[in-house]
Amino acid sequence: MSELAGWRAVAALYNALLTATVVALVARRGAATAREYVFQHFRRQHLEKFLPGLKKLGLEGEPHAVACALYHYHSNALGGVLTEVVCESARKAWVRYPPPRWMWRGSAIAAIPHEVSAAMLHGWHGHNGVSLGNPRLGFVCTGMTVDGQPGLEGYYLEHERALAPGERLRFAYGEQSMPRFDAASAPRLDSAQWPAERLQRAHRSYAIEYLRTLLPTLQAVLGAAHAREELGRVARLIGLQYHAELSTALGSGTNLSAGNRASATEYARWLAAMQRAHGETLELNEEGAAPCVRLSGWRLAADLQLEDPLAAFDAWNALWEGACAAHDRFLVLETRRTQQEKRWDIEWRVRPRTESAR
Repeated sequence: MSELAGWRAVAALYNALLTATVVALVARRGAATAREYVFQHFRRQHLEKFLPGLKKLGLEGEPHAVACALYHYHSNALGGVLTEVVCESARKAWVRYPPPRWMWRGSAIAAIPHEVSAAMLHGWHGHNGVSLGNPRLGFVCTGMTVDGQPGLEGYYLEHERALAPGERLRFAYGEQSMPRFDAASAPRLDSAQWPAERLQRAHRSYAIEYLRTLLPTLQAVLGAAHAREELGRVARLIGLQYHAELSTALGSGTNLSAGNRASATEYARWLAAMQRAHGETLELNEEGAAPCVRLSGWRLAADLQLEDPLAAFDAWNALWEGACAAHDRFLVLETRRTQQEKRWDIEWRVRPRTESAR
């Protein structure tokens, strides 16, 4: 497996998990709960990432409207998200996310109500002026894909006066459209600072950061027990649904005719490859009756403020349980995990289901 293939597989997995989580909240807990989750998710990401990201991308010296539009353009492009930008002036700059929308993967977009998609803008775009200390800066949304528009688009505008909180984000469908984007003349990141390998790692990290925000935010909105129930259910389904695709992407497969032991080894190798692609430190032991993957710590969740870390792990672990069931329904993934302060000990054993039942 190439390192690049692993990074892409992780990005695809968490893109699907995030989308499915929001769709599940809409279907099972209602649009109001889904809206609150999306708002809290993007406000948390904004507060953690926006100002440091401006510095990382070299945008600190730009006029505020331009800096905001370029921030979304570059940061989303790094994550593999289609994004366009047009800077009309120092005080007005457009950003557009054309279809297909990364956030609402595939046909899931048909299940997203207006208010749930708008919550992302309230959580992030409408707060940029506050974070920059510029009370005159706001965002005007001129269309969203979930409402049948040809993309989510809008512009940052620095007004002549300070804006009231309710004016920081405004919807103005039909007012005007973003001018045509010229990809040939679009701004580019410095290739010396952003070589190809760093760009590929950023693509993987973009999706991982969404998961790192999802875990504490869902616990804060639903409570740890309900978050484990909802996310665990969704994660198992995503593991079941995406294992075949990700196995193909990693150049692995399932040879069920080789018997349970060979099938268990194949799955343990795939699980280890996916964890390495996360950047985790692990040991793969193929000896004995049950192949074993041991994780030294859980780097993915490092420094997260979780109400219940073990509940968060169990929900995330349902991804790998679902994938194991899709790989071979006659196998079971046994998990042992302990967590004390910042130390995690994690062990997965892949056993034939009949042996586990004895």
